[in-house]
Amino acid sequence: MAHEQAKTTHRRRNVYIDKDFQTRFILKFCALVAVGAGLTIGFLYFLSMQSTTVSFVQAKVKVMTTADFILPVLVQTVFIVMGFVSVASIAVTLIVSHKIAGPLFRFKQTFKELAVGNFTNNVRLRKGDQLVEVADDFNQMISILRVKIIESKRALALLKADVDAIGEFNVEDTKRKMFHDLQQKVRDLEKALEFFKI
Repeated sequence: MAHEQAKTTHRRRNVYIDKDFQTRFILKFCALVAVGAGLTIGFLYFLSMQSTTVSFVQAKVKVMTTADFILPVLVQTVFIVMGFVSVASIAVTLIVSHKIAGPLFRFKQTFKELAVGNFTNNVRLRKGDQLVEVADDFNQMISILRVKIIESKRALALLKADVDAIGEFNVEDTKRKMFHDLQQKVRDLEKALEFFKI
């Protein structure tokens, strides 16, 4: 139990679970912030081109368009704000992507186990992770498959026992009855295995 908690704690400290996915996710959000900043500068510059501003520069009166007057201050302000927003966006997208990348990682691990025939585990997600409903449906599917596999193994065990027993009897009537029982068990096994599509 303590080992499991330590393992879970260690997993939560990983900054990147799926580095490529999370990096692309963060870069897309930062690009969105940069585009928003560029559009803000562009629109404000365009809208202020029609007005003029009078300013004092080194004790001289200077008349210029408002756009030219505010552009340096506007660019500095937008870059400072963009820096803060980018840092906040990275933090938020990292947290959000963690809640997506973590479940995807667990699904991949479960797929690998299923591929080698291991149906003993379910997908377990942490509280607050995304894809919880998908994991529940997936776990339900694994449970159904597990039951079908158990039924198939039982039917096969019974079939094997009957086949082994046929060789032990020499009386014709006994063999005929066992043969009919064997046929029924073969049909049961076929029915159980029809569930699987390959």
